[in-house]
Amino acid sequence: MSAVWIDEEVSAPEHAARTDPKVEREIHKLEKRLCRQVGQAIIDFNMIEQGDRVMVCVSGGKDSFGLLDILLKLQARAPVQFDLVAVNLDQKQPGFPAHILPDYLARLGVEFHIETQDTYSIVKKVVPEGKTMCSLCSRLRRGILYRVADELKVTKIALGHHRDDILQTFFLNLFFGGKLKSMPPKLVSDDGDHMVIRPLANVNEDDLARWARYRQFPIIPCNLCGSQEHLQRRQIGQMLRDWDRQHPGRSKTMFTALHNLVPSHLLDAARHNFADLSTTGQPEPDGDRLFDGDQSVPALWASVP
Repeated sequence: MSAVWIDEEVSAPEHAARTDPKVEREIHKLEKRLCRQVGQAIIDFNMIEQGDRVMVCVSGGKDSFGLLDILLKLQARAPVQFDLVAVNLDQKQPGFPAHILPDYLARLGVEFHIETQDTYSIVKKVVPEGKTMCSLCSRLRRGILYRVADELKVTKIALGHHRDDILQTFFLNLFFGGKLKSMPPKLVSDDGDHMVIRPLANVNEDDLARWARYRQFPIIPCNLCGSQEHLQRRQIGQMLRDWDRQHPGRSKTMFTALHNLVPSHLLDAARHNFADLSTTGQPEPDGDRLFDGDQSVPALWASVP
């Protein structure tokens, strides 16, 4: 049954008649890939179960629009029945076009809720000019969304973080936090009452941007922090993009590494019992191999008579 989540057969993309055959094929491949990657994440981490009521947090950015769009597609063929409710937090940013999301969600025919809370004034008042606003803004949003989740009686809260967000968070913790830590695909909130899922965990940002352009989502920019060009996250994101340009596929390899933790080859004594380590006289699968991708040394030794 779970294979239905990642069924390769999807309907022809909407608006296909407006595109030439080559573009149509590329868009169809993109849609299949997005559905497959989201479906695989749902399977791997048991994100959505029978009877779930999933709150999709829609900010007005390409990622959350894409998340809702793909979940609606998967809902039609999923092996389990679940409901979706789109939730937007209107933070009362100056000039925020409050009509765009309600109009769009109403046209979709999806259940939705707009929560209005003036967090903008709080953040601008508390955070000194020039300092990063993201941390406080995130905490305020999280608390409000958890309350709304209780009021709407949802069982899962879906966020639009993607593969690039996960990698950026890993390097932020590595460079500035001294931890090997990233965004988990599924977690229980600090208060222990809410399950948070990230169905876009396998999806790269470029694909979401392409899908947003094709689907013509009514993107709403975040003016609260959009002018903060020197955020550490922005710098890490640029670093990763530069690496991928110089070494295509590097981000994919790094993301794969997050699925393949080897505690015996790190330095955390709480995760691996180094103290009681002893020789066994039996071959060790990992042993003292330092780099799994380097096959030249074993090949060299194998040639020694």
